[in-house]
Amino acid sequence: MNLFSKTPPSRDVQRERRDWVLDQQRWKHQRDIERGYRIKWGYVAIAYLVEFMVIGASLAGAWLFAGYYSDGDDRAFYFMLLAPLVYAAVELCRVPLGILARTQRSWFVKGLAIIGIVFAAGVTTKSVSQLGEMMFHPRLMDAAKAKTALKDAQADRDSIDTRIAAANARVEQYTNELEQIEKRSAENASQLAGLPAQRCERVYGTNSRGMRYSNLKCVTDPRTATLNAAVAKAGTDRSAIVKELEEARKARGLLDRGAADRKVADAEQAYRNSVNRSQLHSFTAMVYGVDPIDVTDAQVHAFLRIFVFVPALCAAFASTILALSAVSVRKTFMDEDDLGAAVDPEATPYLLASIADGVRQEMALAQPRPVTRDASVIPLERRTAPVVPPPPPPANTSGNAPTGVTA
Repeated sequence: MNLFSKTPPSRDVQRERRDWVLDQQRWKHQRDIERGYRIKWGYVAIAYLVEFMVIGASLAGAWLFAGYYSDGDDRAFYFMLLAPLVYAAVELCRVPLGILARTQRSWFVKGLAIIGIVFAAGVTTKSVSQLGEMMFHPRLMDAAKAKTALKDAQADRDSIDTRIAAANARVEQYTNELEQIEKRSAENASQLAGLPAQRCERVYGTNSRGMRYSNLKCVTDPRTATLNAAVAKAGTDRSAIVKELEEARKARGLLDRGAADRKVADAEQAYRNSVNRSQLHSFTAMVYGVDPIDVTDAQVHAFLRIFVFVPALCAAFASTILALSAVSVRKTFMDEDDLGAAVDPEATPYLLASIADGVRQEMALAQPRPVTRDASVIPLERRTAPVVPPPPPPANTSGNAPTGVTA
């Protein structure tokens, strides 16, 4: 026996299944008629799927946002996740509120449901707009940093002449001071060289013990000590000025207009690359008809509001509109007033006349059919050919019988 062979199902079983399905359909149809509306649950499932995708993306974005801005503080991280959880719960109410707005018969309840939809859509708009801003944030930050570097390079290039003049003045000042110190030191040295030499003479005398002594006494010019101190100070000042002059010359060597121009060109190229990687700058430049590097921050943020809030509003109301469209509302028998239909008295004669015509037609169709000699029934709808009498014989004026006819 083949295990994979399938025995065809019994016709009775199939008939019972079909009858069961038909009974379920009749019951659902009758229930929808009594309730006055019908819900297409497939559309509702799609609306809930969209809602869960929005909620999941919002919670994931809130998790990443909290991890990025909490700076490693666990308490701050969990604090930043409390509000998104509440927002997710509020967003989950939009689809049921949309169904209630269509199925409720009280206009007061409908109004409350619509207000709840608007509030929940506002929460969803906030969450989705935050996701949109987070999508554009990295590129905007790169472009902002590159623009700041470009502005610094341009400012550095614009002030290069002033700084070069200041550095030249500082070098010239230290050079003049060094020349003055050299001159003063040379003067002090020449004056020191022009002083007379020491005068030495032998001094004789007797000490307190009565002993005779003989010493050599040298006398120095009193201006020598002053001039030596001035020469030493000039040397110290010279060393300090030489050090300052070297630093000033080194700082002046770093000030190069060509290097400043190259730095500005590199910063401008880096900013252009950052702008080209920013989709928002490209769209803004396309709308305003300018080069992406020439768009202003005001233009970018104006277009950012459109690029973020409009899709957020569409995402907020998309699933709600789908839930609203998933409900088919019809009038019930109470609304249609089928049982209590009233007839206008003026239309009574026309109604009775139509009824009488119908009765006459039925009576005419119910008349007995004629019976032929052979007892066969002749259908009323069959039309018999009319009987044409034979033509009369020609008249004979002679009184003789016609040819072929015997008397």
